[in-house]
Amino acid sequence: MKVVVMYRTNSEHGRKVEEFIHEFKRRYPQDRVDSVAIDSREGMAMASLYDITSYPGIAVLREDGTPSMMWQGDTLPLIDEVASYALH
Repeated sequence: MKVVVMYRTNSEHGRKVEEFIHEFKRRYPQDRVDSVAIDSREGMAMASLYDITSYPGIAVLREDGTPSMMWQGDTLPLIDEVASYALH
């Protein structure tokens, strides 16, 4: 599984999300975490595909690309909560 974080880098939540990603990678180096700029072509397509309408958006994706769990909005989930879905 992999974790995808979609957000705007130059926004009020940008720094908070980057700290989340950094800490997630530090605690769980074996898990794959990708960050995607929501304003990019890839980011817009991914947000549309997974129906992410509020940012930041975090999705834990299975190997086939289907979502295992998703979070949206300013309140970020706990790192351990995201990791628990990534481990299954």
